[in-house]
Amino acid sequence: MTESIYSMCGMCAVRCPIRVEVESGRVTWIEGNPHVAGIEGSLCAKGAAGIALEYDAERPQSPLIRVGARGAGHWRQATWEEALSYIAEKLRTVSEKYGPKAIALTDRGGLFTDLTKSFIKALGSPNYFDHDDTCAKNVNIACQSLFGYGRGDTGYDFANTKHIVLYGRNIFEALQVKEVNNVLNGIEKGAKLTYIDIRANTTAAKADKFLRIRPGTDYAFNLALIHTIIKEKLYDVEFVEKNVTGLDELTAFVAQYTPEWAERETEIPAAEIVNLARQVGEAKPNVIFHGGWMLARYVDSFYASRTMYLLNALLGSVETKGGLIISKGPGDVGRKGLNSLGKNIPEVEAKIVDAAMPGKSMGTGHIVNCYKAIKTGQPYPIKALISYRYDPMASLPDPEAQKTYLDNLDLLVSIDVNYSETGWFSDVILPEATYLERSNILATQKGVKPSFLIRRQAVAPRFDSKPGWEIFTLLAEKMGVGNYFPYRSIEDIWTYQLEGTGLTLQDFAAKGFVSLTDKPVFQDRDNLKFKTPSGKIELISQALAKNNFPSFAPYIRPKKPDEGYFRLTFGRSPVHTHAQSQNISYLNEILSENSLWINDRKASEIGIENNDLVEVSSDSYVGMIKACVTPYIHPEAVYMLHGFGNEIPLKKRSYGKGIRDTKLETGLLETVDPVGGGVAYLECMVKVRKA
Repeated sequence: MTESIYSMCGMCAVRCPIRVEVESGRVTWIEGNPHVAGIEGSLCAKGAAGIALEYDAERPQSPLIRVGARGAGHWRQATWEEALSYIAEKLRTVSEKYGPKAIALTDRGGLFTDLTKSFIKALGSPNYFDHDDTCAKNVNIACQSLFGYGRGDTGYDFANTKHIVLYGRNIFEALQVKEVNNVLNGIEKGAKLTYIDIRANTTAAKADKFLRIRPGTDYAFNLALIHTIIKEKLYDVEFVEKNVTGLDELTAFVAQYTPEWAERETEIPAAEIVNLARQVGEAKPNVIFHGGWMLARYVDSFYASRTMYLLNALLGSVETKGGLIISKGPGDVGRKGLNSLGKNIPEVEAKIVDAAMPGKSMGTGHIVNCYKAIKTGQPYPIKALISYRYDPMASLPDPEAQKTYLDNLDLLVSIDVNYSETGWFSDVILPEATYLERSNILATQKGVKPSFLIRRQAVAPRFDSKPGWEIFTLLAEKMGVGNYFPYRSIEDIWTYQLEGTGLTLQDFAAKGFVSLTDKPVFQDRDNLKFKTPSGKIELISQALAKNNFPSFAPYIRPKKPDEGYFRLTFGRSPVHTHAQSQNISYLNEILSENSLWINDRKASEIGIENNDLVEVSSDSYVGMIKACVTPYIHPEAVYMLHGFGNEIPLKKRSYGKGIRDTKLETGLLETVDPVGGGVAYLECMVKVRKA
């Protein structure tokens, strides 16, 4: 008999809603949830490979405790009781010697962080971090500096817009199914797509206009675009007068940044800049300038992202159909939100470690600052780190340098479905059940129609693994704070979360989610309110001024690579999730290793032909990779897919295949955007020669 279960995909961080078919305890089919608009049965290649992950044996099958040197790969199997007791004893020792604030936890972020934030709070530590330094911290803080709302509190109405402008947001390869479908729907209705990047990829191929830009000059392009929009009065005058502060200061600042000046910096013709300004001016307010996704790239990425959001404000494309939308939560539609698991846990008095660091960037919770405290013990020591569903050694620059930092820890724990680079260097690996084998806490999905979401277990765990909620509940008991997690089943947690909402578990059965409103909710355009001190969109940001950062920073020309060197860039494949999926049989068969894109003219100068094996080197690392010789990349840059070069021998399909870009990024672990704190990965120069 076939059973149908509504759940959520776990093959990447998007967590698309899915429908799973199970027959005799085995998953036989996965598809996108047919009840969700924009999904309607769709899945990407990663989602379709979920069955391959489930029935793969090359993943952790029981708790493991290290018996040799860190990173040597010597382990002994342990029971859950033994492994959790081992971790708890180490955590207690750290807490007694240094205080509970010496314990830190980092995870992937996203919909289910109420569990992990509540757990670390129960231990008495403020030190929760997520992966956003390596992704969108610059974007989040840039958005906040204008609107008071972070990136996660906004969205885009792609399906109803007239013009979409994307900067390096390779939306058709680093994809989200619903987002891609909405973009395609918008294009079918006549929306234009302008794409700006250093290389021509799938998104460039779908665009009405592709503009190849010199690496690191997005900010220059934006300044000239703003210059033109203001000079020709192409902005939404009524919207700006009513909702925006600081236009005069912005006008004076961009006066020197003409399209002709920008052409010399970006190599994009001035006429193209003027043409785009006029096109978006004509299409306003149904225009979307995407604020960026993974803008942990350059040391000025914060200001690049801020000007992308600023362009939406100038064009009045905020909280309107076809524009940038302020996401709504339960309270915005008159509904009670889910109860937090940490609601009854006392607040932690200690400050998060980066709150006391001198010269820090905006915000807190920067994983790079956690690393600094691990290395230096300042402003106080971090001696235990739990890494949950996050692999910093594969995602942050310079893994060899990371090892010297992490060796200062008394305890490093990895909780994950897969073997990870961080797990391989850990003291303990705890195997989490796959997303098909576990349920998660309920989650809130914000948007124009907010909803509550559920991930339900479809099948029993195949190995000796446990769901995250159970791991943290059991560990809380071991640490003497089990009274804050009095749950014996996921149903206990769900029931607690739903108390007072007027909903029950049965309300999720029909579709796998509960919508909290029937109609999209927008603020009144005549009475817009923003979460800034002034209540308006602040071009001159009070938050930035308070932290001694300018709202408009002078443009600084990026360095050109020396002769024989290139700026190393990287990106995503539509069939892989960062460094997580290369070992999955179906996806490995499609794409088993990465290659190095190099401009055909530059390749010819150094004697490299297509498919040649080339040597790529930085200060202390040399790797071999096949060349992809192409005219469709800027001559100053080379490019590779992120996440390859697995060094864990138990992942046999992907072991030793390709190069890990982060190994070439030597010396960049603490190189961040000074305002947003995002890691400046692309400030890396590499030498390339024929092998």
